[in-house]
Formats: sequence, structure tokens, C-alpha cells
Amino acid sequence: MVYRQKDFSEEPDVSRETLSDFAKWQALLEAWNNRINLVSKAGLEDYWERHALDSWQLWQHAPDSAQSFLDLGSGAGFPGLAMAIGCKQRERGQVTLVDSAHKKTVFLRTVIRELDLPAQALSDRLENITVQPYDVITARAFAPLPRLLDYAHVFWGPSTRALFLKGENVADELTEAQKYWTYKLETIPSRSDPAASVLIMTDLCAKSPS
Repeated sequence: MVYRQKDFSEEPDVSRETLSDFAKWQALLEAWNNRINLVSKAGLEDYWERHALDSWQLWQHAPDSAQSFLDLGSGAGFPGLAMAIGCKQRERGQVTLVDSAHKKTVFLRTVIRELDLPAQALSDRLENITVQPYDVITARAFAPLPRLLDYAHVFWGPSTRALFLKGENVADELTEAQKYWTYKLETIPSRSDPAASVLIMTDLCAKSPS
């Protein structure tokens, strides 16, 4: 059965305003996609499950006290803009989205402006942005887990929680990551893809070289 906008409207915590913001984001994505190829044609047609639900499912795992969010390799904004929509709905928090592709950052800034989201989009490489701890770090389809943790660890504080969307190779990525990092981990099946997972990670620490 095809997952549609009506199905998304019945998800937990999706208000009328939140649904409207996701619909406006979809319209902007469709208008821009022919110019800068933000998502695949199939992904655009399956927006409500592959992108909206996939991103929104992270919100239930964000701490109630979270105020600062960092989205790595934001692309078309999944899941970073979804987290910003959640911040707007809850009237708390700020999201920083980072992508090295300037055209994608222009798109992100357009969505942020049009939806009046509590977010900023930085057009730069991650190693060039100001290092500070964030309450929540998110990423989807940005890098294999070992490399993703290399990028993320400098933004990790004592209470940081990472919410990473991972595909069918997650077991192999975890095996490789455990060679270099220790962490607390909870793995939850994705609601948008039976082959995918949500990784909830805390207490990240680099292993000492042997």
C-alpha cells in the first residue's frame, strides 16, 4: 500500500501546521529538483514515506531538553529540516545544517526562510565549522559509520545523543566502527524501510591505539 500525505498526517505529533510545513517543503523540492537534482525521481514520488516519515521518526528519540541540533551532510534537508520543523512546533531549539555543496545550501536556506524555521544552513566542509558540543547530531546517507563518527566526535559533549539513519549494511558498519570507538548504542528498526535502522548513540569515546 502506498504511504500518502494522509497517512503522514496521522503520525504522532504531526499537527496541522507541521503537515503544512512538510507539504510546502515538498513543493519547493519539486520546483528545485530539476535544476540541482536534490533527490531521485523515485524518491520525489515517494516523498511522504521515504523522506517525510523517515526523517520525522527521529523526533521521538530526541531528548525533551535538547536545544542545539547539528545535521551532517544535509543535502536536501533530510533529516535536518524535519528536526527544525519539530523545533518550530515545540517552540524550542535551533538546528545547524551543514553541506559543502553551495547549491544545496541555497535550497536549504530557501526552505528555512519560506517555512520560517529555527535553523541555519552552512555551506562549508565540516572540518571548517566552529567546534562546539551539540545536544543532538543527525545524519542520513552521509558517510559509513566509522567515518561519520570521525566527523561527529568533535561536536560531541557529555550529554550528546546521535540519531543516525542507516541502511541494510548497518551491521558491517557497526563492526568496523567498534574497532575505533566505544559508545552506548540502541538500534531501532526504521518505520519507513524494513531493511533500515535508527541508531541512537551516546557516550562516544575513541579507543586508544593498540
